[in-house]
Amino acid sequence: MSQAMAFGAALRELRSAQKAAKGVSLYSRHINRPAGRVLAAAACRMGLRPNQVTVISAVCSFSAVGSLACTRPSWALAFTVYVCLALGFAFDSADGQLARLRRESSAVGEWLDHVVDCAKITALHAAVLISFYRFFDLPGRRWLLLPLGFQFTAVLVFFGGLLTDKLKPKAAKGTATEPFAAPSPVRALALLPVDYGVFCAVFLLLGNERAFLVGYAALFAVHALFLAAFMAKWFRELAAIRPK
Repeated sequence: MSQAMAFGAALRELRSAQKAAKGVSLYSRHINRPAGRVLAAAACRMGLRPNQVTVISAVCSFSAVGSLACTRPSWALAFTVYVCLALGFAFDSADGQLARLRRESSAVGEWLDHVVDCAKITALHAAVLISFYRFFDLPGRRWLLLPLGFQFTAVLVFFGGLLTDKLKPKAAKGTATEPFAAPSPVRALALLPVDYGVFCAVFLLLGNERAFLVGYAALFAVHALFLAAFMAKWFRELAAIRPK
């Protein structure tokens, strides 16, 4: 294919070459992936490579992390952090779509994508901890443990799901593309609370300390419940695999 495909042609090809929608929440399926498609088509038109898009995603995400750690909470900061995180998430979807479009999927590209994801998750909760310590009038010092617990939970969900997918036999993962997949709408709705895009939205509450504390703590509780359920599910799935 040409290095800079026309935007419309790239968008059409991307629509017919999506990953399976099973296990994807409503936000990622109907908001983030379509946004990533548009960004991937634009990146292709500009001649960008997938790893360059990954770097753009990292810049957006870590701009939010730095702002959160260094700036006193306000409604302006809430908007800035959310926009940067949401853009970073959309570009995170775009890099993989661009790699498939350009037929440039590679081990190093996948490695870079996962390293940035892990760094982003870890740093974001660390920035919340710093913000709590520097700027918040917390009900008690024990609240400083909340970002550490959320960080622990989020990293385990990310790493556990990634490792489970890598350890499953290829035949068990499924290869259906989005137009032919029939994901459960109930499952897609149930996964919303642990979707990264929904997590990003909690930062819109940064202008009100109490609202942010309540929203952040509620999402942590949900993530902890899902972590227990995911761990049990992943253990059963891997335990059922018989060595050849």
